[in-house]
Amino acid sequence: MSLSASKKPTMSALEQLKKLTIVVADTGDFEAMKKFQPTDATTNPSLILAAANMPQYQSLIKTALEYGKSKGQSSEDKLKLAMDKLFVLFGLEILKIIPGRVSTEVDARLSFDKEASIAKACQLIALYEEAGISKDRILIKLASTWEGIEAARTLEATHGIHCNLTLLFSFAQAVACAEARVTLISPFVGRILDWHVKNTGQKHFEPEEDPGVKSVTAIYNYYKKYGYKTVVMGASFRNVGQVTALAGCDLLTISPQLLGELDVSNEAVHPHLTVESAKKDDIERIKIDEKIFRWMLNEDEMATDKLSEGIRKFAADAVKLENILKEKM
Repeated sequence: MSLSASKKPTMSALEQLKKLTIVVADTGDFEAMKKFQPTDATTNPSLILAAANMPQYQSLIKTALEYGKSKGQSSEDKLKLAMDKLFVLFGLEILKIIPGRVSTEVDARLSFDKEASIAKACQLIALYEEAGISKDRILIKLASTWEGIEAARTLEATHGIHCNLTLLFSFAQAVACAEARVTLISPFVGRILDWHVKNTGQKHFEPEEDPGVKSVTAIYNYYKKYGYKTVVMGASFRNVGQVTALAGCDLLTISPQLLGELDVSNEAVHPHLTVESAKKDDIERIKIDEKIFRWMLNEDEMATDKLSEGIRKFAADAVKLENILKEKM
């Protein structure tokens, strides 16, 4: 091998990845966004809860509480409005840093209520528009339950609101989202791995054999083979190997810790997912309706476990965040 061929790339792994994939920051920490300069950012109740405990974000909590007090009638109304405002305030600060879009999540406690999810999404968009931000810069995050997907269908088609379907662990969820013509899905790589490590005899997987990586690869190939407009954003990573094994995916949302590891690495990053290879995949197209969706999800023990667990955790963190606001109110 020649000397030039054996040289490490001059660009960091993060810089190389950005040439193949849109990089999204999976954090509510503004300083991390400024450091790593992602295109988009995504938040959830757990990330906002963590940020809400930091001294530098207390002014946002104060503003949210003042808004809730001034607009709400009952104590319950004031608290809900303050919560919505807090999520939007974080989104507004993020949009000052990034050039792209921010994802803002609908309360996980509405995961099985289509109409309430639609109403909450419209409320969040209205708060952004009051602040002068176009809905084109916002992705509304919804859990990938049947009701969440159907809410997204209505939001996209009727209200022109772009949606990010989260807590996605199965092929059935992915197909239903594509059929509903949602803008983006966030399949969870790391949580799929967590389940397999906990529930099977295998405790270590090479990146390309990682069950989460394989799940996202199958979804990406299906979407590209059949020309769906929905884009795939791999999420919930446990290590940089998972991230680089999905290089070429439409988007990847990555924690500050892993962004940092990629930033100081100069290992070569190669495309693993491409439209050309996806079109050669022999995966068959499937039809899906509510009955088929519920059966396929029920038959997937991992996806059923992780979906319900994820909803419970996000709901619990939303309650903790509400309690913080309630105390300060």
